Amino acid sequence: MTIAAAGTRLYIQRKDLHQTRFGPDPDATTTLADGQARLALEHFALTANNITYAAFGEAMKYWQFFPAPDPDWGCLPVWGFATVTESRAAGVAVGQRVYGYFPAGTHLVVTPSRVHAAGFADGAAHRQELAAVYQHYQFCDRDPSWQARLEGLQAVLKPLFVTSFLIDDFLADNQFFGARQLLLSSASSKTAYGTAFCLAQRRGSPDLPRIVGLTSPGNLGFAQSLGCYDEVRPYTDVANMDPALPTVYVDFAGDAALRRQVHETFGGALKFSSSIGGTHWEAIGSAGGLPGPRPTLFFAPAQIKTRSAAPPEGWGRDELDRRIAQAWSAFIARVERSDDPWLKVVQGSGSKATEAAYRALLDGRANPREGLMLSLQE
Repeated sequence: MTIAAAGTRLYIQRKDLHQTRFGPDPDATTTLADGQARLALEHFALTANNITYAAFGEAMKYWQFFPAPDPDWGCLPVWGFATVTESRAAGVAVGQRVYGYFPAGTHLVVTPSRVHAAGFADGAAHRQELAAVYQHYQFCDRDPSWQARLEGLQAVLKPLFVTSFLIDDFLADNQFFGARQLLLSSASSKTAYGTAFCLAQRRGSPDLPRIVGLTSPGNLGFAQSLGCYDEVRPYTDVANMDPALPTVYVDFAGDAALRRQVHETFGGALKFSSSIGGTHWEAIGSAGGLPGPRPTLFFAPAQIKTRSAAPPEGWGRDELDRRIAQAWSAFIARVERSDDPWLKVVQGSGSKATEAAYRALLDGRANPREGLMLSLQE
């Protein structure tokens, strides 16, 4: 496969996520300045997490990572693999393969800074005030967790799993807020079941609450089959749950009506309410006026910053990376288990396949057993 000279990029109307178009990739043909490098994006993952990036694009500044030529439109951030095709940056060589954060397109021009043996950060001026966790690009041949055959699973799952790991760590660090039940919405979503997997590794601990998943009837069987939830129930069961049971709500759906029902059902027994994502993005609404604790947005980069601090305040970055790598290894071994895999990577290429995959995710029609790897190469 080759990349067209002008490249291709997906653009999304920032005020109406259903409006999309494909156009030339501005980073395909721009002349490099000293200190810059051009990356050709070969394939990238598309998950509900990317819909969250779009839904929270304004509030969380996701649209600012890769500004579109027209400010009414946005470039959707994705995770994927690219090759350096041109470089005027010291320490970044043509032919090197990298993993990182890209716009859904074919190219990205970066300004490598803090270059080291394992990778670099993008020092582009417009990215300096944005979350650092999205700025790093890894050289694949220096990443001990990278395997060519697992690139699909890495791009689809690893960004989500890092968030899952941090949610589990945050809850445990706060003694689960004294809850006896952890209620996870959108239980079939990858970030939710990654979190449930991490929590399930703590089974046997006397203070671990029951792990209860909430999902739609169509995804009930899949979520139950994972084995990392103690129980999975349909959303309609919330009103029938024990209202006195101390509960923490971990909201991956972002559905305002469901959030209100959880808060009204448990009231004062709701010990903590955490908002993670927006798989039900069209139902996202205000969190004001709810009984119980005010929902708190979980921002993974903040937890990374906390744990990256030197001991005794944190673990230090090397130790954080070691723990994430250890947890990831255990998770991916379960996901790809040959007798009962949790996920199959499905490849697609071209603008039609990319738009169809985006719309399926936007409309909630994606198969939870599939992970989408796409390419806009010709």
